Amino acid sequence: MINPNNGKMALPVYPILLAGGSGTRLWPVSRELYPKQLVSFIGNDSLIQSTIKRLSPVLDSSKIKIVCGREHSLEISRHIKSIGVNANGNVIDEPCGRNTAPAILLALFDILQNESDAILCIFPADHVIQDVDSFHCKLESAIRLAAANYIVTFGIQPGYPETGYGYIEGQTLISEGALSISRFVEKPDLQTARHYVEAGNYFWNSGMFAFKASVIADEFKIFQPDLYNRIKTLAATSGTMMLEDYQLLPNISIDVAVMEKTLKGAVLPSDFGWSDIGSWKSLYDFLPKDENQNVLHGDVLCNNTHNCFVMGHERLIAANHLNNVVIVETPDSIFVSDIENSRDVKSIVTTLKEKGRWEYQQHTTASKPWGSLTSLEVKDHYSVSRMIVYPGSTVTVKEEPSESKTIVVVSGLASAAIAPGSPPILFKVGQSLHLAPSDQVVIENDNSDPLVLIQIMMKDERKANTDG
Repeated sequence: MINPNNGKMALPVYPILLAGGSGTRLWPVSRELYPKQLVSFIGNDSLIQSTIKRLSPVLDSSKIKIVCGREHSLEISRHIKSIGVNANGNVIDEPCGRNTAPAILLALFDILQNESDAILCIFPADHVIQDVDSFHCKLESAIRLAAANYIVTFGIQPGYPETGYGYIEGQTLISEGALSISRFVEKPDLQTARHYVEAGNYFWNSGMFAFKASVIADEFKIFQPDLYNRIKTLAATSGTMMLEDYQLLPNISIDVAVMEKTLKGAVLPSDFGWSDIGSWKSLYDFLPKDENQNVLHGDVLCNNTHNCFVMGHERLIAANHLNNVVIVETPDSIFVSDIENSRDVKSIVTTLKEKGRWEYQQHTTASKPWGSLTSLEVKDHYSVSRMIVYPGSTVTVKEEPSESKTIVVVSGLASAAIAPGSPPILFKVGQSLHLAPSDQVVIENDNSDPLVLIQIMMKDERKANTDG
């Protein structure tokens, strides 16, 4: 491809999505094992799906690279496959989160295995943008600046004195409307944030970047040589990176590692309706309101209720005479807060984790390589769950010595091998199979539709009473 501006061969452009966040400020919908990038807050698409879709047609989705936690890679692969993006070789999993600098380096070395150089565009996978056309224009400007050896960050023009974001101070005009970077500023207090908005040359730090692979590599070699070399070694090793090796890497952002030190930084002022959806308040601010300034989702009835965010999933929510309140319902948890302090849900998640409560980590529905498992009811001596087995998938159900299970087919056709080496038996809707303690069965879904099973597990009551 020829660049019409200078006649030189244009570099390939790779979109890099950083999908390692946990979104604790959006609990109880976002959880450690099901973070906000996998959630559909707006429309039918998850945040990661909508992030990918809005890159077209400026960027080629076939070149996309997604860096995520190992525990999320299967579900992220499913999300991107469902919108026509190939996941094979394009999802890079980290053994644990070490912030944005290591994640970007992993993507960099992956790309440099096949390219001598390239332009990398970095996007968090869980942000939202309203004005996609304006975003495309700024993205094209950022790519041109990156081709000219600038390390570009998208600076959001602040519409109000936000204290929850870091700021970037712009200095001298470069080109494409971009400014050289004077400094990065941590989250300010309200008075300082007001000063930044009035000054006109301070911008919210969006966490989106564009740069040449060769340029950012050189800056890492200068400012973070140890990190650069350690990740280069890890990326070159065949097989899966070991957790104990990756845990030794510093937990460092690209801002601290490079952007605060480089002389090649440029901030591109942008105003395209951006939000990081970092809290229920920010989601409320982003979404359209009804005539009472409410955002309502799900089965919700309101009476004399104003300026509220109410999200339901399985139950009716009735709100009466409320103002400035957040209510979020999930099958196992309900969060209620005044809207201005809804960010504090993060401390509730910390408390849940300290107490060993599983609600901080996962939903009643857990994603599995073969499908999903939903807990429907749990009692001392029995539990009931729903299993969905994807087409072409196989699940092995094992028994513990003190448990027995009955599995009922409620949708689809199950092929079950009850003993090792035995021929499979077909089970139709309404039919069931019983597993005695220590038995196991291999269930396969050979059909094009999902297989839905209800699993009833009975515990030995004598053991349950002893354990209790």
